[in-house]
Amino acid sequence: MKKIFIITGEPSGDKHAADVAKELLKEMPNLSIEAVGGINLQAAGVKLFCNHDKMSAVGLSPKILFNHILLGKKVAHYLIKEYKPDLVLLVDYGGFNLNIAKILKKAGLKIFYYIPPQIWASRKWRIKTVKKYIDKVITIYPFETEMYKRENINAVFSGNPLVSQLPQINDKKKFFNEFGLDLNKKLVSIFPGSRNFEVNNLLTIFIEASKIIQQEIPDIQFAICQSCAINDNLIKPFVPENIKIIKGKNYELLALSDALILASGTVALEAALYSTPMIISYKGPALFYFIYLMVRCIDKVSLPNIILNKNVIPELIQNKAKPEIIAKHIILLLKDKNKYEEIKNELKNVKHFLTEKKSYLETAKIILSEIQ
Repeated sequence: MKKIFIITGEPSGDKHAADVAKELLKEMPNLSIEAVGGINLQAAGVKLFCNHDKMSAVGLSPKILFNHILLGKKVAHYLIKEYKPDLVLLVDYGGFNLNIAKILKKAGLKIFYYIPPQIWASRKWRIKTVKKYIDKVITIYPFETEMYKRENINAVFSGNPLVSQLPQINDKKKFFNEFGLDLNKKLVSIFPGSRNFEVNNLLTIFIEASKIIQQEIPDIQFAICQSCAINDNLIKPFVPENIKIIKGKNYELLALSDALILASGTVALEAALYSTPMIISYKGPALFYFIYLMVRCIDKVSLPNIILNKNVIPELIQNKAKPEIIAKHIILLLKDKNKYEEIKNELKNVKHFLTEKKSYLETAKIILSEIQ
């Protein structure tokens, strides 16, 4: 019996890995798959060595580091001495996975990495670790593949999982009626982030920007997309009554809004796949920003700009993350129809670059061709 072991560290990786696992088991029903994962992998029929819930905590406290080290030792011992898989599939979660790859590779295990760490964005020196300890890198961005191949690393582009995962959103009337939005007014949606520190740093800035926009364009409405991971107490006390707070409807707001104010992250790529014009704004502690400037590899922040290799979306970072600057860009976007359509057309090219490939199918094929 062939065996695969999957290591994820957070919900998004668990979801992507589960899609791959389902396809693997569909094509090879007698395949044994075990994992460090979550509810999605478990639901896909994968036996969990342990749940990764504690791994996805944000921060570098001594307790979190100790838990990671302890788990790494347990996993390594199990794989090397007991389970002895034909292939280990690492999924995202670079800090933990690159370290355990060193141990597993030295023991002679074959290691593939799906959704590798974003070396192209920061800490490019980690590419040496990838080259030494990873047998094959399965990328989700074409520019990643080119970067790895330049370093003579075995890499293949599988397509991006978001392309096939994003739902089609068409019924604007139903959604607007459900949340008391006016179909005759333009909608600007605000995404202040999915982590507490992001909301603390960005929410009031974005709300102040909305007030300036409202003064210039009275016939407009705003909604705040509240992440399910954010407590109501962190949002509601600061939001004026005229702004709708909508929870758990990310895709609907991304697809049906006229413009978006986004914290940086994967959400920008999701918005681009819906071709919705946006601005990216982000602000963090000064020390963290200084460290970021020291380790970054590229001068672009948002994935749409990186994929298109041009500055299509305004990136208002740190000192530029000010209400008046954000408002200026949104007002210009909504008042200049030619500019608005130009940005929409540019964003449509993002999907073209990512291709129509179903990433989980391609990844499963790559793995099966190896173990068969």
